[in-house]
Order: sequence, then C-alpha cells, then structure tokens
Amino acid sequence: MITGSESAYFNRAQQAGRPIVKDLPKFDLDQYIANYRGKTRVDRLLLVGTTAPLLAPEALRTAVAEAKQERDVSRYNTVVAAIREILPGDINAVPDPAWLDRTHKQVKAESDRLETELKGYKNNLIKESIRMGYDDLGQHFHRTGDLINSVKAYGRMRDFCTTASHVVIMSLRLINVSIDQGNWLAVQTNVQKLRSPGQLSTEAQQITAKLSAAMGLALLASGNFREAAQEFVATDPRMAQARLDDPSDAEAFNEVMTPNDIAVYGGLCALASMDRSELQEQVLDNGMFRTYLELEPHIRRAITFFVSSKYSACLSILESYRSDYLLDIYLQQHLGELYFQIRSKAIQQYFIPFSRVTFVALASAFDTDEHTIEQELTSMIKRKHLDARIDLVDRVLLSRTANARRDVHENALKMARDYERTAHLRVLRMEMLNAGLEVSDKGKSGANTGLENVGLDPFHGGASAGNWLSEGVGRSLRSGLRG
Repeated sequence: MITGSESAYFNRAQQAGRPIVKDLPKFDLDQYIANYRGKTRVDRLLLVGTTAPLLAPEALRTAVAEAKQERDVSRYNTVVAAIREILPGDINAVPDPAWLDRTHKQVKAESDRLETELKGYKNNLIKESIRMGYDDLGQHFHRTGDLINSVKAYGRMRDFCTTASHVVIMSLRLINVSIDQGNWLAVQTNVQKLRSPGQLSTEAQQITAKLSAAMGLALLASGNFREAAQEFVATDPRMAQARLDDPSDAEAFNEVMTPNDIAVYGGLCALASMDRSELQEQVLDNGMFRTYLELEPHIRRAITFFVSSKYSACLSILESYRSDYLLDIYLQQHLGELYFQIRSKAIQQYFIPFSRVTFVALASAFDTDEHTIEQELTSMIKRKHLDARIDLVDRVLLSRTANARRDVHENALKMARDYERTAHLRVLRMEMLNAGLEVSDKGKSGANTGLENVGLDPFHGGASAGNWLSEGVGRSLRSGLRG
C-alpha cells in the first residue's frame, strides 16, 4: 500500500516531468536484478524505487542491502537519501554510522596500501609491476565510486602496456568506467581504438561482443538510433550463451547489460530507424541477432507484425511493455522518442495508399482516440515526418497531391533554357577560335599568346589595338550569331 509520504513524493516527481510507472511491470524484481552484478544492481534498484510506487519499498530496501555489500559510500548515501524522502519512517532512512566509519577506514587503508606498493614498483623500474599497480589502483577507485581517479590511474597505465592484451584490458576498464560516468564520447573513443587495424589483435577479437554492445549503448544514449541498431544487431552471439551467475565467465557483460537487454535495445532502435525491408533483411534474417531475439520473443513478434504491415498489433505489444522499459536505466530517457518514431513510421506506411483518411479511421487503426491521433499528426507534420495536411473542419488527413501537368511544363522549360545556354556557349567558342583568340602557354619566354595572329603586339598595341580587338570580336560574334 502507498503511504501519504510516498504519494507526495511521486506526485512532485510527476509534476516535475519525470516518468512515473503506476502499473506493475511484467518482470519479477528479484529475478530481474539477479541477472546483473556490480554497481548496476544498485543503480537499477534505485531507479525502480524512485519510479514505480508499487515496487518502491522492496526496491529501495534491497538497494540499501546491495550498497552495503560494496564500498561505494556515495551510492549508499544516495539510496539512503531516497529512502528518507520516500519512506521517512523506514529503519534504513537513517545512515548506518558504524558501517560508514568502518567503510571509510577500509577504503583509506586499501588506498594507502596500493599507492605504497605502486611507489615501490616505480622505484624498482619494472614496467609490468607498475602496470599491474595502476590496474589494481584503478579497479579500487572504481569499486569505491571515485571514477575520476580511476580514469587517471588507467590513463597512466597506458605507458606501461607492453602487449596487445594489456591494451585490451586497459581499454575495457576505461569503457566500463566511462559508462558509469555517462561519458559516452569516451566510450566510443575507446571502442574505436580497439577496432583500429593496429589494435585488432586476437584478444580484441575475443571481446567483439562487448565492444558492439558498448558502442550500441553509447549511440543509443546519444540519440543515434539507426547506428545503435546496427551495432546491436551485429553483436556476436557468444554473449547470449554467457553464464550470468559466473563472474569468471569472460563473455558475460552483465555489469552493464544482459543479452536480453541487447535484444530489447536493438529491436526498439531498429523499429524506430529502419524500413520494413531493412527490418526483414538486417534483423529477422540476421542469424547472429536471432539468438538474442529468442530471449525476448515479444520483440521478435512486434518486428514481424511491423514487417507484415500489422501496425496495430505491433504497437499493442510495445505498449504492453512500456512499464518495463520505463524502469530501464538506459531506455527511460529515450523511450518517448523511440515510441514516437515507431508510431510515426507506422502511420506513414498506413497512409501511403490513401489520398484522405478520417481521424476516426486512424484512431481505430491505431487503437487510440481522435484527440490523441490529432496531436500525433500535428507533431509529425511539424517535424516533417509526414507530408500531409489536416482538415480540422471535416477532421480528415489529406495527402499533398502533386500537379503532374505543372511539373512537366517546368521540366520542359528548364530543358529549353539549358539547351539554349549550351548552344550559345558553343557558338561563342567557335567564333573565338575563328578569330584566333585562343590563348596557349608555350613557355615563359617568347610565349605566343595568340594575339599576334590578328596583327597585335601585346606590348606596343596601346589603346587603339584594344579598341580594334573589341570591335573585331563584336563583329565576328554578331555575324556568327546571325549565321
């Protein structure tokens, strides 16, 4: 049951424009969060707790327990602050001073130990030991939430990487930290470095699935849905067979996303950016991505319905999963735009065979009311997604009919003007050749400019020679044009 304080918090959040999920999602929270590991568990639980009123108590209490298993004090304080605002009477609404004091001491002791070891490695001048020292220090800072110092440690580690595998390890660490920071440009930069021909080693080829997933996520976060879809559908299927409950499985990437997420992200981005033929060729007939689609069969059904022009069925499936997608930390911000582009494409395809369609027919075809469809059509026309007009009197959508007769006349006149200009230029060139006005460069000294052919000295002709030349050229041109 939602208490008064919870209701007040979510009412304020809704008024501020944040999405609030009032319906229960289709997934079970415990099973959902068990697929992830690391910091993303706390982040995802916190998002669920601050977005879904019905799941808020369970999600926030679980988030506190997860945060205490880590050493990230800042994340723990964020969760406690959320509980204090949503569940002020809960026992976890007050920070645990004993845990905070103990964790601060442990973090400081570990930092001092690693920095002391690194200084010793530097004194011994052993490159491999120095590299490992920076690697340990970067991982420690990442675990404790000090992302800036983690990036600095990995950056200094670069100078001590002696093999291709060292570069791959360093770049993958930087990708993970950059994702936590939300620094999507850095994610793309590090992925491109590993994909460059000079770095395309055997080790880099073994993590191609992670690189595609990370690049797709960065492009999705940047709003570039088409390129994000191309990255997700090209993800190596090895990740789909990864054991998510085994931290030692090198194919798993569930500290960021799961194979199910790849299917959802790739499917939605493809629906929003590809036409029906591309969806069939690049998504449904793609053997690599089919492995991921089997994990989320409703996404495959939605794409199949869209390709088959069954737009209402496709949109109905997507709407039924809207609550689930609003609780995803990477989809929530872009879900509205993704759904708008998918519906826009569906309306465009539906409208192609008609010259006019009533709002009633459109609302019925897309399972909505007339007022909503009117707003959608207005937005599509303003954003130039639909070339049509709206008749608010008769409440119909009218296509812009092209005037074929006018287009033929305009094309004929343009061809005539181009032909006339070309003919004039050709006659002009012939008359200039006949008059000996062709300029040829035969060398810097004693060059023949062609003016001697008409009895002119370029250095002694004076003004009279220039006048004679212009009069002669004029007569030649006039006689040529009359001819």
